[in-house]
Amino acid sequence: MDDLWEILVPRKFNDGEEVPLAHHQDWDDRVRKIAGGLTILKSAKGIWESPTGTIFKEEMIPVRIACSKEQVHEIIDLTIDHYDQIAVMAYRISDHVIIKKRE
Repeated sequence: MDDLWEILVPRKFNDGEEVPLAHHQDWDDRVRKIAGGLTILKSAKGIWESPTGTIFKEEMIPVRIACSKEQVHEIIDLTIDHYDQIAVMAYRISDHVIIKKRE
């Protein structure tokens, strides 16, 4: 059974440059191939401290994905690589997901 996960995707690269839409769309396509679908929410502001003490203030895009724990780990690894991130946060929203298809 799949869980519902949320992962935070950066709006900007580490150098402060805005992530191009095509770059996001490539990530979307790759995640869809792993999990079958995703829901992209409106941006949110985040503040976090790195292990070296650097404070980051950045806009993040919450994305919801119904998938297994193994798949979310694959998506986290993809996100770290695709966006060249220091860290990526994902968290389980629900362990009860219903996807009912029209007959």
